[in-house]
Amino acid sequence: MQDEHISLDHGSGGRLSHELVTEQLLPLFDNPILSRMDDGAALVIDGVHLAFSTDTFVVDPLFFPGGSIGELAVNGTVNDLAMCGAVPLYLGMGLIIEEGFSQGTLMEVLTAMRRAAQRAGVQVVTGDTKVVPRGAVDKLFINTSGIGRIPKGRHLSSDAAKPGDAVLLSGTMADHGMTILNAREKLAFSGEMASDTAALHDLVAAIFSVTADVHVLRDPTRGGVGTALGEIAARSRVGIDIREANLPVNGPVAGMCDLLGIDPLYVANEGKLLAFVAPEVAGDVLAAMRSHPLGRGAVVLGQVVAEHPGKVYMNTRIGGRRIVPMLTGEQLPRIC
Repeated sequence: MQDEHISLDHGSGGRLSHELVTEQLLPLFDNPILSRMDDGAALVIDGVHLAFSTDTFVVDPLFFPGGSIGELAVNGTVNDLAMCGAVPLYLGMGLIIEEGFSQGTLMEVLTAMRRAAQRAGVQVVTGDTKVVPRGAVDKLFINTSGIGRIPKGRHLSSDAAKPGDAVLLSGTMADHGMTILNAREKLAFSGEMASDTAALHDLVAAIFSVTADVHVLRDPTRGGVGTALGEIAARSRVGIDIREANLPVNGPVAGMCDLLGIDPLYVANEGKLLAFVAPEVAGDVLAAMRSHPLGRGAVVLGQVVAEHPGKVYMNTRIGGRRIVPMLTGEQLPRIC
C-alpha cells in the first residue's frame, strides 16, 4: 500500500473511497463512535445527546445555477447533522484561499454562506483562514464543521435498516451533479437545470412529526443514490430491492444523462434524502415528505429484504433484475 498512489477515484464517494476509509483510515483511528461510519458522530456528553460532523468543499465552478460553494458548505454540514437526527445549532468555518483570489468574489461566497446559515437557523461561531501561494490550491476551498442536538428518542445509523423497511427518496436524482457538469464544461444543454442544494433539517423534522420509527437517514451526495444504498445494505447486513420505474429524474437531467451515458443512480445530490422507515408508517411518512417543499417529489423506491444481504437489486422496467453495485471510478471530480 505504501507504493500506491491516491487517484481521483478515491474521492468519488464510490467503492475506492469506501475502501480507503475502511481499510486505511478506520484501522488507524478506530473507536466505537467512528466505526459506525455515519454522516456524523453521535455523542453523549453529560447526558446530552449531540451530533458532530465535518466536511470540506472544493466544487468547481464556485458559482453555478442554484447555488455556490458557500451554500454547499453550509447546507452540506447541516444535512450531515440532520441525517443523524440532530437539530443543527452551530458551525465552524475554515477557508483555504489562493494568493491572488478576488476579495470581491470572496465576499460573494461569504455572503451566500451567511444567507444559507440564516435560512438554516445556525450560527457560524468559530473559524480559521489560510492563504497559500498561487497554484497551491485552486481559488478557494472551504471546510465546515457542525454541532447539533439530537432530540430524545432518535436513534439513527446506517447499520439499523431492517427487513421490511420501506425505502423512500425525497425527490429527483442527479440534479446537482449534472448541473455542475453542464456549468463546468459549458455544455449548454437546454432546459431548466439547477442544483438542488438545500438544508434538509426541516424535512427531517416533518418526518419525525409523524413517527419515531425511522431507522436510517442518508443524503446521497458523492456516489449518488446507488452507492448510498449499497453502503447501507453492507452496514446493516440486509438486502435492498428497488424498482427502476420509481426512480425520479427530471426531464432535462435524464436527457443529459442519456446522451452522455451517465447513470443518474450514481450522480451526486445535495438536497435529497433517503429514509428507511417501518412499513406500517411508510404511507404517513411519504405524505409528510410530500407536504414539505423539499419533499414534494418523494417516492417509495423499494424495500429492505432479508435475502442477498449486503447487495442491492433493481427490478427493471422490462421485467429483468440486475445488481446495483457501488460506484466504480470517478464520474466527475470536485462535485462538492
